[in-house]
Amino acid sequence: MNSRQRRGVILLILSVICALGAFAGVLSVVSDVKSKVGPEVTAYQLKTDVPPYTALNTGQFEKIKMPKRWLSPNAVTDLDRIRGKIAVTTLRQGSLLQSDMIVNQPALQPGQQEVAIMIDAATGVAGKITPGSTVNVYATFAGRREGDPAQSKIIVTNARVLDVGRITALDPQADNRTQQPTQAVPITFALSTIDAQRITYAESFAQRVRLALVAPGTDPGVPDKDRTYELAKDK
Repeated sequence: MNSRQRRGVILLILSVICALGAFAGVLSVVSDVKSKVGPEVTAYQLKTDVPPYTALNTGQFEKIKMPKRWLSPNAVTDLDRIRGKIAVTTLRQGSLLQSDMIVNQPALQPGQQEVAIMIDAATGVAGKITPGSTVNVYATFAGRREGDPAQSKIIVTNARVLDVGRITALDPQADNRTQQPTQAVPITFALSTIDAQRITYAESFAQRVRLALVAPGTDPGVPDKDRTYELAKDK
């Protein structure tokens, strides 16, 4: 091996040593970063601005991942915690959701009253309606006179559910109306005076009362022309 070849071998060995040193340095930096960052956890940030005193729902937030050590102790990591909550102040888009931004939703607003009625456990609730839900209340009535068509009416819109009780067995001899439910659930609402009258009237005289869950962010209003339905008028 001549001197030129020896220099080439030496340079190759030096290159390998330098590469190994650089690789070890990268591994050291990565290890150091991991030790400083730590494991990642789930957090939630606002997808859009939320005005103060607005009821919160899951559609207003998006899931993100971030290092646990960078997350504040009062950060919300489970969206179940927003159930029945409202924004205590304006929540800005991109902000990280924290527990001090939200408070329990007041049970009643000025002018409202708490009203509970029994709803058919099989068809009226079906396990989907929970405290904090917003529902429309439907009732079906027989014709006023013999031969008059039965009608389905939307009795109340945008009713806020305060509480869902336990399933209760009903006495089948309690009244003489046919096809009555055998089990019911007490549902408590926050309603205005007129809506409270409407819903208690429906519970007393309607053949059936059903609840329709309103999706978050949906306008629950229903035009007057669509509040009453008769099969014969359906086109």
